[in-house]
Amino acid sequence: MPLHLPLAELEVGKHLYWQIGNLNIHGQVFLSSWIVIGALLAVVVVGTRKMERDPRGVQNLLEFLWDYLRDLARDQIGEKVYRDWLPFIGTLFLFIFVSNWGGALIPWRIVHLPSGELGAPTADINTTVAMALLVSLAFFYAGLSNKGLRFFEYYVEPTPIMLPFKIIEEFTKPLSLSFRLFGNILADELAVAVLASLVPILVPLPVMLLGLFTSAIQALIFATLAAFYIGEAVHEEAH
Repeated sequence: MPLHLPLAELEVGKHLYWQIGNLNIHGQVFLSSWIVIGALLAVVVVGTRKMERDPRGVQNLLEFLWDYLRDLARDQIGEKVYRDWLPFIGTLFLFIFVSNWGGALIPWRIVHLPSGELGAPTADINTTVAMALLVSLAFFYAGLSNKGLRFFEYYVEPTPIMLPFKIIEEFTKPLSLSFRLFGNILADELAVAVLASLVPILVPLPVMLLGLFTSAIQALIFATLAAFYIGEAVHEEAH
């Protein structure tokens, strides 16, 4: 699979482009993202259509996820405002988790496109960078909405000497979030594809199982770090 590295983009293989004005959009990323979003909405509709006091099946799964994500957000953000950010953190986790597992379990290649091929949305750098930038925007919004202009004291505490280092840190946060997720998911897909082409039956299975585990861990890491950054912005004490 060719790896193309021009100055301003990272492209692995060929892509389906949609031309909208002067913009070239990776069409297959939108298609696979819509499939993931549709699957999530379908599960939510099924699980909440007939709510029961004694949850079973999909409702039980949704309540388990709700409790787990609520605890994660509360631990990282704090008791006072975690409810405001629970939908954001939960959406990030569920989208990444289903995208990652979809890339490992769904045979995307059976869907033929004019060019390129479908795959996990999180295996595309554009998706992971977009989500990381959303986390950065959420960080600033959380800090400014809770502290006002006092939020900027964070950059000069405990000493103004820290200002350039903390500014650099704001650039490294989205970079580390996006490249960690993108690199792990892409590497897993490439490893499975190479092994499947060499030994198509048994050998790829352990790698696929390991990929499912690491995919879940990557979703948890991304959501936990996002919640931690937001908690860092709203806490009154400087970190």
